[in-house]
Amino acid sequence: MIGNGKKDMAVIVVRDAEAVAAALREELARASDADRPGLERALALAEAQTGVPDAELRGRWAARRITAGGYDGPLDAVAAVKALRQAEPGLSLRQAVQLSREAAAVPTAKP
Repeated sequence: MIGNGKKDMAVIVVRDAEAVAAALREELARASDADRPGLERALALAEAQTGVPDAELRGRWAARRITAGGYDGPLDAVAAVKALRQAEPGLSLRQAVQLSREAAAVPTAKP
């Protein structure tokens, strides 16, 4: 067998936007006039997140984890990968590199 034997576990993206949007639609259907504007805005925000690609969601998550410890450099630098692996020790080097690249590709995630 070639390699270190460590299997890469996939990083799973959990999407709740559809369920949140459905709950907001139900609440909006029985809302008072005073509550409608806020619920309509919340529904629009939830619906906007339903089409976001998995790579962008992973990138946002990775950017938050990288910067949480105080790192503020480029998100795809070696130091960013190190910061991510310190924040999430269960990540393999390959996963951390991929996630840091996805973080750097998200325009709003750049520090």
